[in-house]
Amino acid sequence: MTFPVYLGVGVFKLHPHLVFEVVAYGVAMALLRRNVKSDSIPLSQRSSVVVGGLVGALLGAKILVLLQHIDLLAADWRSWLLLGMQGKTVVGALLGGLVGVEVTKKRLGLRQSTGDAFVFPLLVGTAIGRVGCFLTGLSDRTYGTVTALPWGVDFGDGLSRHPTQLYEVGFLVLLGILLVWHSRMDRPSGERFQLYLVGYLGFRFVVDFLKPDFHPLMGLSFIQLACLLGVAYGLRQLTRQTVSVS
Repeated sequence: MTFPVYLGVGVFKLHPHLVFEVVAYGVAMALLRRNVKSDSIPLSQRSSVVVGGLVGALLGAKILVLLQHIDLLAADWRSWLLLGMQGKTVVGALLGGLVGVEVTKKRLGLRQSTGDAFVFPLLVGTAIGRVGCFLTGLSDRTYGTVTALPWGVDFGDGLSRHPTQLYEVGFLVLLGILLVWHSRMDRPSGERFQLYLVGYLGFRFVVDFLKPDFHPLMGLSFIQLACLLGVAYGLRQLTRQTVSVS
């Protein structure tokens, strides 16, 4: 397989990252629209929450990707700025979106949990997007470290690497199955989102040890530090929900 794996017929070929990113956003928004039609939050407030989440996600994705590659700043600040404009990270988008939603809810005086409606759109959209990351190859910078395992993939540099993008897709499928089962139970509102948050960020913290990223703080990358903060927040919320139910 030669990377990037362009998609199309004949001379009409599209970059895989573009194709899967567009599909991911489209599917996620369709699932979100379906979910919000059945909740009890007024449409005007729900729309504000969604917008707040999108703005926060955009800012979070850009800020964290700049921190993640801050080692490039001294060597080539132009490339660093270009990466900041073009790059993004799912972890930054997730945590930035969470902050944006909470700030918006506070301004609206909305105390009801809104996170459950986002769970499956985020999960499915991320899984689709990661397929595009895999097919893009080296330029996407989501590949893993060198490995001797038989399923290692040569993304074009002659080295067999962990296909961490596919590891993430596989994990999201398993997490999705567990959360579908959870959705059929009578559980407190917001618990599903917190389980998704803890599960996904916990996985990202672990799998990012298999990525050749900059690890400046105690052997951790900025993305891993952000994951730890997100997991701590999610566990705190789950504990508070458990106490309030009991």
